[in-house]
Amino acid sequence: MSSHRLPTPGRFVRVDGVPLHVVTEGAGPLCVLSGGLGMAWFDWDAVAALLAPYRTVVRFDRPGLGLSARAPAPPTLAAEADRIARLLDALGHGGPATIVGHSLAGFHAEAFARLHPDRCAGVVLVDGSIEEDPRPLLPRAVRTAWAGGVAGALSAAGLPRALGPAARRLVGRASTVGSHPPHPWERAGYRTSRVARACVLENATYPYQAAELAALRRARPLPPVPVTVLAAYDGSETAGRLRWLERQRALAAELGGRFAVAAPAGHLVMADVPESVARAVLDLTDTGRDATPLR
Repeated sequence: MSSHRLPTPGRFVRVDGVPLHVVTEGAGPLCVLSGGLGMAWFDWDAVAALLAPYRTVVRFDRPGLGLSARAPAPPTLAAEADRIARLLDALGHGGPATIVGHSLAGFHAEAFARLHPDRCAGVVLVDGSIEEDPRPLLPRAVRTAWAGGVAGALSAAGLPRALGPAARRLVGRASTVGSHPPHPWERAGYRTSRVARACVLENATYPYQAAELAALRRARPLPPVPVTVLAAYDGSETAGRLRWLERQRALAAELGGRFAVAAPAGHLVMADVPESVARAVLDLTDTGRDATPLR
């Protein structure tokens, strides 16, 4: 299935010169959904459907991912946090927003709260990335140049077109406990060199974004907003899985937030138990009021 036969689900907004694909739906308090490394807007479909009756839901593709154009430079933590703020400005949303960050985007959500405290109403980290003592081994420029070369070589060999959608499906199966059909846009998006390059660069810059967040925690306090850390649990009793839950619990304590478990779920919590993510968002901003019933 080719991309020109599929209707574009959202619209494009230019932020810092880059056309970003954005989907906005629903009404009510503002909520932004941001996916993990290499993910797209459609990964949030089920969560957005649950939240839209009660929230204005914004989901977007970071540069190079989904349907967004590629960025001129590799990602940095501050740039990703600022991108959320500028995207909301471009959409005309000046009020505070609850930021929901999954995996790598958990770094971005926390950074947004620290760098734009007046714009943040709350933070939900969905199986967010954790690096207690990040120490990148190579200079950023060296690693990003290497990653760009790898992405170029992959594209020249035609591998994104040949293997991109299959690789995406394999990652999805490994990161979920349920069976989920492929999304129509998976093949259209993940067969492009644009998306492959963005995935490689996000992976390459991960340790530097982790180190940036560690420095930001020392320099900028977290504003007094509600925080929920939602950890995935697939039901296994392995030492690695139990240790991951403890690390997530420790992150919640460090941020002064609430710890919750989403089960049964793999890393792609929004696919396995979207209701857990929606409930975490609604409970976060409905504190002190009757709980909002999910339809």
